[in-house]
This record gives sequence, structure tokens and C-alpha cells, in this order.
Amino acid sequence: MKINRTVLIVAATCFALAACSKKNVKEGPAEAGMQTGNQASTQPIGPSTGGKYTPADLESDSCLRQRVVYFDFDKDAIKPEFQAIVACHAKYLIDRPMAHMRLEGNTDERGSRQYNLGLGERRGNAVMAAIQGNGGSPSQMEVISYGEERPVCTESNEDCWSKNRRVEIVYTAK
Repeated sequence: MKINRTVLIVAATCFALAACSKKNVKEGPAEAGMQTGNQASTQPIGPSTGGKYTPADLESDSCLRQRVVYFDFDKDAIKPEFQAIVACHAKYLIDRPMAHMRLEGNTDERGSRQYNLGLGERRGNAVMAAIQGNGGSPSQMEVISYGEERPVCTESNEDCWSKNRRVEIVYTAK
């Protein structure tokens, strides 16, 4: 009972922090190419960051190699089995203040386009809140929702849909 209360308090704190964070929603791949402004580069992190860290750092720890958080149907709550992975990525951000990540929210094909964009954003914000709850800085993260626009599996069955309900953690150069 004491553990449930602690988890509930931590979750409430994370959601409160997420409510104060910046939210970014992109309409989809076609519109993403047309936007300009403060966009994060998708170039890999490496020597251009002043030698602070390299892509090899991300591969040195087994928990950092896992960069996808999966969700249940129509849910934005992080499953318990992904809490350790989220904590590991938070520690990486704490240890490397120059690191920057993009949290890409995705959904399966069910639901309207607008609903799925919102659900993808809520999933990204849930991961962001969990990383912040573990000490990660919101200035090192951005959330983008692709909704159903970037499936990894295109069949119409539960096994395939479960692979599309995810947030991908993508490290970028700032």
C-alpha cells in the first residue's frame, strides 16, 4: 500500500510538471518539411558537440539502447516495465547537459487523425514527465506527435497495432 501511494505521488508530480512544459505538435511528415524556425537537427551527436559525449555513449549501457516505450490501446500511462528505461535516459541527460532528445509520440491507425495526434502528444508528454520526475531537464527535451502517420507495421491486427503505439526517444544535436 505504501508503494502504491508513493507511485501515485510521483506520477501526480510528473503530470503536474508536464502541464507546465512546452508542447509541440506537428501535423505529419508532409507538413514537417515545410516548417522553419527553431527545429532540432537530426544530425547524430558527435565531435561537433565539443567532445562532451559521442554516439558510443548511447550504446555503452544496455538500458540506453532501448529507445522505444510502448503503450496499451488508447492509453498514455507508461507501463511499469518501461520505468527503468525512462530513468536510465533521465540519468543520461543529467550527466550530459548538452544532450538533447526528441520524444516522438505515435499511435496505431484506429481513431481519427486529430485524436491520434493528441494521443501521440499525450504519450510523448507522459515520457517527458517521467524523465523530468527522474531529474531530466525539460530544456533538453521536445515532444512531437506523429499520430498514426509513421507506422512501423502496416497490417491491421493487434500484434501490429501494438508495435505502433509507442514513443521513440531520438537523441539530436541541439
